[in-house]
Amino acid sequence: MNIVKDPATGEIIELHCTYDPATRGGDAPDGRKVKGTIHWVSANHAVAAQVRLYDHLFAKENPNDVEAGKDFSAYLNPKSIEILNDCKLEPSLAAAKPSGRYQFERLGYFCVDAKDSTPDALVFNRTVTLRDTWARILKAQKKRR
Repeated sequence: MNIVKDPATGEIIELHCTYDPATRGGDAPDGRKVKGTIHWVSANHAVAAQVRLYDHLFAKENPNDVEAGKDFSAYLNPKSIEILNDCKLEPSLAAAKPSGRYQFERLGYFCVDAKDSTPDALVFNRTVTLRDTWARILKAQKKRR
């Protein structure tokens, strides 16, 4: 695959790749190892939505285990929510109903926000990630020791 970026902004403007329908789902009938599968959504046909990526509220596994002179609030995770606007989603999600649940490939599981989402302004909340962020946090803490 070749990626073409806008030199001024660094934004991806083109992807040059090949499509092999026999490898759909990552398995090749001839035994080849597929390095990756790209899920592509056409920006021209996509549904725009706000996506909220929730993560752990605390940056420490046990926020009650505090250093002298600090309280639990010292361990609040500044990235406990990331709000992404104008995300491009599958056109079929235009019919998503409040509290409906979906898996977004490689990102996690999401539900339609029952309070803030409308048919004209969809809002999806991540409920479960596909990666264990605690393992990454604990590994980083051990390196600092």
